[in-house]
Amino acid sequence: MTLSNEFVPSRIKSTDPLHEQWNLTLAEREVFRRRAREARLAKDAAAAGLGGTPLHPVNVPMFNPDDLMPQLTRNGLSTLSLFSGGGGLDLGFDRAGFDHQGSWEILPAAAETLRRANPSWSVYGGDDGDVREVDWKPWRGNVAVLHGGPPCQPFSNAGKQRGASDPRDMWPEFVRAVLQTRPEVFVAENVAALASATFSDYVEDNIIRPLERHYQIRKVLLQAYEYGVPQVRKRVVFFGFRTKTLAKRWAAPSPQYRRVGDERSDLPTVVGAREALGLPDIGFDDVSPTIRSGLSGPRHTTSILSSVSAQRRFEALQIWPNGVAATRDAASAYVTKNGHFRLSVADVALLQGFPESWRFAGATYMQLGQIGNSVVPPVAYSVASSVAAALR
Repeated sequence: MTLSNEFVPSRIKSTDPLHEQWNLTLAEREVFRRRAREARLAKDAAAAGLGGTPLHPVNVPMFNPDDLMPQLTRNGLSTLSLFSGGGGLDLGFDRAGFDHQGSWEILPAAAETLRRANPSWSVYGGDDGDVREVDWKPWRGNVAVLHGGPPCQPFSNAGKQRGASDPRDMWPEFVRAVLQTRPEVFVAENVAALASATFSDYVEDNIIRPLERHYQIRKVLLQAYEYGVPQVRKRVVFFGFRTKTLAKRWAAPSPQYRRVGDERSDLPTVVGAREALGLPDIGFDDVSPTIRSGLSGPRHTTSILSSVSAQRRFEALQIWPNGVAATRDAASAYVTKNGHFRLSVADVALLQGFPESWRFAGATYMQLGQIGNSVVPPVAYSVASSVAAALR
């Protein structure tokens, strides 16, 4: 075996023992290094007004996530949100008519995003947003739904899948909150790997067994593009119902769209990433690969690239996923070497199903991290709507 086919470590030193480096060959790492160097030089040139004539005008998106989440009449049902992040679940439940009672999020920038989105919400951020320090008993009996997305890094296929041995595992805290508040329904989202055989014992020991005496628990896998969002993003959602009657009344969200080329149903075809972003027709379009969060690693990143296969898909779409720009104007001014369209934060948010009105706080990498960690809002909306129907 030649050196180019052997896995080699990254040159970037990491002080974080939980950082999960990709297993890449020397040849693959060199491709990424070259792209990073070229992107850095092109970015500096664009900022200095020397980036060359823009190849792509500022794009005008043709996709509006608001159309997938029409505001429903207030239903009088209250919610608490844990691990709120950029607000995907919060937004979905709000649009479905629920009354927000509080959000807990440890990242200050993400908490600020929630406050900007809805100044009337009660948002606990930073140290105040650390769910490990919260006594939930004052909310006991006063909450219809408790929802959240515990950190997915302990279970993600992109990591080392340490599960319960990973200090980022917050499922025990979610379970504690459920048992102390006793909501009518709980909803919890995570990566699809948590529903695999790899973590069947973990799920049984840490989720099912502690809660099944009090809740009827259901588990479903939901795919983002099946709910109108132009992205491949499969996630598992756990539903817990206080009574058998509630569980029987509940119907799982059903797909509303199909992917291009899927002839197995007569559902409408989901919009492709290029069409969604308002880009010219190149004879090929498809949904975006899964958007990666850049909040873990040895350094901050503005790349949303999740894998080598995702890189190939972005290349086919002629979309540049590395070095996402802060604004669409900045993205237009940046001329990529291969001539592909450069993404902005607003474009990435759109591909994740956030409406233009939802403005993220923090530096560019932090905004992208919030987006990549979020539950897709139209999926959250379908989840919330299904719960509302059962509670009526």
